[in-house]
Amino acid sequence: MTAPAQPTSPRRSDATRAAILRAARERFAADGYERATIRAIAADAQIDPSMVMRYYGSKEGLFAAAAEFDLRLPDLAAVPPEQLGETLVRHFLTRWEGDETLVALLRAASTNPGAAERMRGIFTDQLTAAVATFGTDPTITARRAGLVASQILGLAYTRYVVRLPPMVDTTPQDLVSWVAPTLQRYLTGTPES
Repeated sequence: MTAPAQPTSPRRSDATRAAILRAARERFAADGYERATIRAIAADAQIDPSMVMRYYGSKEGLFAAAAEFDLRLPDLAAVPPEQLGETLVRHFLTRWEGDETLVALLRAASTNPGAAERMRGIFTDQLTAAVATFGTDPTITARRAGLVASQILGLAYTRYVVRLPPMVDTTPQDLVSWVAPTLQRYLTGTPES
């Protein structure tokens, strides 16, 4: 007669999760999101692929947990107030076009609750903090940041995920010309303006 299986200890579980995250970070960095596989990540962590799925549910969930995202936002306090919208549009276009992990997170966030939570956290924490630096009324800072995020995420989704032809075909400079006035209003305007 065999003894009943012992539940996984919290320490072992934490060590397994840490090994998976470490392997996932390295694999996503080396191969990119699309080419990285659960099997390769599991092999790197020296565990069975089913354990990756047990802890993270899917490749998207693992990616959301493993990826470190810094929007590297500019210091908006150092930007002339009339150039805030333009500065942010240019910055985000540069970030989206230069970092496939942000596009992968956006793609994953549309179908995976963990990735969506990660995206919310990134934009809530980092963008709200940046918007707060240029002296906006603290009672509406989060709303201003949320409006900026809605515009930037919509732009990124249509240009980099859905690849809507008019958005893909528009030059970055033309996108800045179209979108910057909207962000400027979100950042410095009022609902009535």
